[in-house]
Amino acid sequence: MVAARLVLFGPSLSMTSASREVLIGGGPALRKGPALPRWRVCMFSQAEPSLGLKFRLKEYVMSQRKMSTFERLNSGRMNRKQRRELARRVAASDPGLSIVHPHAAGIDVGNSSHFAAVPADRDPLPVREFGFWTAELHKMAEWLVACRIDTVALQSTGVYWIPVYDILEQHGLRVVLVNGQHTQNVPGRKTDVQECQWLMKLHTYGLLRDSFRLAQNLEGVRTVWRVRGRHVEEAARSVQHMQKALTKMNVQLANVISDVSGLTGQAIVGAILQGQRDPYKLAELSDPHIQASQEEIARSLEGTWREDVLFELQQAMDSYQFAHTQIRQCDAKLKAYLASLQSRVLPQPVVPAESKPLQPKTRKTRKQGANAPPMDLTAELVRICGVDLTSIDGINIISAMTIISEVGPDLHQFQDEDHFTSWLGLTGNENLSGGKRVKGPKRKVKNRLADVLRMGATSLLNSDSYLGARYRQLRRNAKIPAVAVKAMARHLAVLVYRLLTKGQAWVDRGAQLYQQQRQERELIMLREKARKQGLQLVPLAPAN
Repeated sequence: MVAARLVLFGPSLSMTSASREVLIGGGPALRKGPALPRWRVCMFSQAEPSLGLKFRLKEYVMSQRKMSTFERLNSGRMNRKQRRELARRVAASDPGLSIVHPHAAGIDVGNSSHFAAVPADRDPLPVREFGFWTAELHKMAEWLVACRIDTVALQSTGVYWIPVYDILEQHGLRVVLVNGQHTQNVPGRKTDVQECQWLMKLHTYGLLRDSFRLAQNLEGVRTVWRVRGRHVEEAARSVQHMQKALTKMNVQLANVISDVSGLTGQAIVGAILQGQRDPYKLAELSDPHIQASQEEIARSLEGTWREDVLFELQQAMDSYQFAHTQIRQCDAKLKAYLASLQSRVLPQPVVPAESKPLQPKTRKTRKQGANAPPMDLTAELVRICGVDLTSIDGINIISAMTIISEVGPDLHQFQDEDHFTSWLGLTGNENLSGGKRVKGPKRKVKNRLADVLRMGATSLLNSDSYLGARYRQLRRNAKIPAVAVKAMARHLAVLVYRLLTKGQAWVDRGAQLYQQQRQERELIMLREKARKQGLQLVPLAPAN
């Protein structure tokens, strides 16, 4: 029996010759033809595809394969669209602005490749693409130096800009790190070639602002402190998993002790995993300072003891112990990094002779938190900063360490305290049009230091200090509590800036002094209102 297949017969007269050639295998298969016509007659035929059609179909499939970055860069060819787009963008019109950086370049940073642009008179090919490997980054830096470039602008794209930044600095180039939101307000630049040329043009006319970057000797401190913070969060999740596993077996350990991760909790959980099931023997492992009695603890430790949940408890315990092992390694590395930093001494402020400085309020010595490194971190930070950041109410030792790891002790890169708080995202987005304030989109700023200051602001709610009274007043006046938290966090940031830059001893005036000054201001306002009405305030006579 002859194998047959159904084929289309009788093409429409509206078909072009190229379409008919593709149909019978005699034309170029890569050419895109018009829409297929309707067929009117079908028949059975023994015709097989021609060899030419098979070859062209295979060639078409190979042509659709995407070339890798390495193959494309080593081919050295540009397609016609790229050449036409390059020529059109290089011949840009003069915007009429004064040139600030005549030897500027722009780099569009990507994952698989980077596009660099220089002025059109520096190279026959002013826009080039370079790969992501280290040799190509050095080649890009050498090309920029050969083109007499002394400053380069690039966007802070993820973490891809970090190796580019480091290698460009090694070749003596001044790198300006730009926030991507500041360069994407103009529509139309949708290609990498256009983006790098746009960055070069903005940087040439001095329209870009350099971003803050931590000093090189503090980068190790920041990296270790951030990694340590992630390990602390993992340990906290493991504690939650342990509490969940114990509750599923009706072991209500969390109801009789305050912390499952403490000495008593870990001793009891470890004994359970080793096979101990007697609740009274488990209760004997508790610390004598626990308020619950032995009988109450024993009653809370009568569980169902499921095998699968015990396995879950063991996994959570192993994760908790592994996280603390990682934390101890980070503490040792952090201690070495902090010891390598130089000491800082700030000049003492000059106090006028006629002024009477306020006496600081007696305060108890703050204990380091449970998650603080096992070292005298307070004395080490005082040596590095020259001042004690924990003297500000709301700033504990963990917050002070976060401040040093994120911005360092030297804040002179910021012009003033307003620029510092704006960088933290703790200021409002004020838009003025026609002399009136208009509503605009809220600023979305993710900053670890700002989050720490917000948590410090919320801790002042019950504080008997000047800052605590100020925060409570902000909460009374604000319609939304988040507004008061943001305002108080900004005030803490201002105090941190003044303390690190001016070296003035910050004094806690206390809630009583703050309330006294507030009453005096209100009394002055009442007297002024009475004077305008022709009246006079008379104090009441004391009651007998």
